[in-house]
Amino acid sequence: MKKKRLARMITLGCLMMVLVCTMAMPAFATSGNVSGAITDTWNAAQSQIKDIVNNVVFPVIDMILAILLFVKIATAYMDYRKHGQFEFTAPAILFACLLFSLTAPSYIWNIL
Repeated sequence: MKKKRLARMITLGCLMMVLVCTMAMPAFATSGNVSGAITDTWNAAQSQIKDIVNNVVFPVIDMILAILLFVKIATAYMDYRKHGQFEFTAPAILFACLLFSLTAPSYIWNIL
C-alpha cells in the first residue's frame, strides 16, 4: 500500500515537472535588458488585459460586493429589530469598496 502511494506521488511529481517545463513561457531579455522585455510584453498584451479586466473582472467584483452589501444591510436591519442598535461599520465598508470598484476602471489604467 505504501509502495503504491509512493509510486503515485513520484508519478504525480514527474507529471507536474513535465507540465511546468512545457507550459512555462520564458522571457528572453536581450543583453540583460529585463525592464525592456517586461515593457515590450506589457505593451503587446495591454489591450487584451484591459478588455478582460474591464469587461470581466470588475463586473464580477462589483456583483459580489453588491450582493454582500445587500445581505449585510439585511442582516444589520434584522439585528436592529432584535437588539435596537444598527451597526453601520460593515455596510459602510462594503459600500466604500463597491464605490471604489465601480469607479476603478476610469482611473486605474492611468495609474498603471
